[in-house]
Amino acid sequence: MTGEKQDQGSGAATGETLELSAEALRVRVDELITDAGIRGQRSLVRRILLAGLGLGSDRTERLDLKITTAAVEEMRDAFRLFAPYRDVPKVTMFGSARTQSRDPLWLGAEAAAAGLAERGWMLVTGAGPGIMEAAATGAGEGRSLGVSIRLPFEEAPNAIHTDDTHRVSMKYFFTRKLMLVKESSGFICLPGGFGTMDETFELLTLQQTGKSEPVPIVLLDREGGTFWRGFARFVTEELAGSGMISVDDLDRVLITDSVDAAIAEITGFWRNYRSLRWVGKRLVLRLAAEPSDAELARLNEDFAGLCEEGGIERTEPLDEERQDGDALELPRIVFTPRQRAVGDLYRLIRALNELPSAPAVAEPAPSAEND
Repeated sequence: MTGEKQDQGSGAATGETLELSAEALRVRVDELITDAGIRGQRSLVRRILLAGLGLGSDRTERLDLKITTAAVEEMRDAFRLFAPYRDVPKVTMFGSARTQSRDPLWLGAEAAAAGLAERGWMLVTGAGPGIMEAAATGAGEGRSLGVSIRLPFEEAPNAIHTDDTHRVSMKYFFTRKLMLVKESSGFICLPGGFGTMDETFELLTLQQTGKSEPVPIVLLDREGGTFWRGFARFVTEELAGSGMISVDDLDRVLITDSVDAAIAEITGFWRNYRSLRWVGKRLVLRLAAEPSDAELARLNEDFAGLCEEGGIERTEPLDEERQDGDALELPRIVFTPRQRAVGDLYRLIRALNELPSAPAVAEPAPSAEND
């Protein structure tokens, strides 16, 4: 007899029932949080606990409870892995697990990872062989984090990530993909199979729908390679050609066969641009350097089609930003963008990075926090 059945039987035998009101349950949960010594973020911890209790009250099926339990446990392990490196800029590299060590793609991934590590970046990979191992090798000891997946037929952790100090293992793809994306401020995708295409399309979807902040995305190929050119042709001719996406949706992506260009795209994206925040229909871009009057006038001329109404203006932190203490030290611009203008937004960010008033050298990217 299982523990669950014993619990149910015991209650039935004694005729005891325990039904707490919502407020009484909340008080008990708060007492538990206090007893556990938790002082910060109590309201969010309370929501997690109440959601778990709610699943039990709903008589949720065992399989659904197992999925929930594993997902929460895996995310906790991953959060703990990333926590010591929260302030270190990270770039995630995707690509085939089947790429061999002498392949030009392997060498390109290794070189790109080494170049970024030299500039203060950490590499995040799926911790498997192929491109993932190439990236971890290029980054060097202690400069990569691995988020592996347990699969019956495919990859095992690569030699760089055999220990658990820089690796976490996942059962589910959805929790793994969350952690491969959540804290990275740039992405490099090399040719790969279904998994790589899934990850690439998820990146593009998150950007297109505004579910993650703008970040540089590089599709890196071997010299003279046609993999990503063919991908772009399909997207342009079939998806955009059928009206399923906007014609400029790929403008946010750099397709290249140059390692140097890939590194420059990742680091240069953060030369002036820092972050954004929506306040109602208005979009606030925070910058390292404020544009001059002449530069602002030129931006309004070049990006008049980006705005739904009005134009691009300099602004002090808005009231909502002040309430949250949100990057108050940074200069900012504000405007009301038209819908589905993601491509134009990326072009604006690049224009801001190229302003004469922008810093001469790109600083490390801010740590990413994608909702």
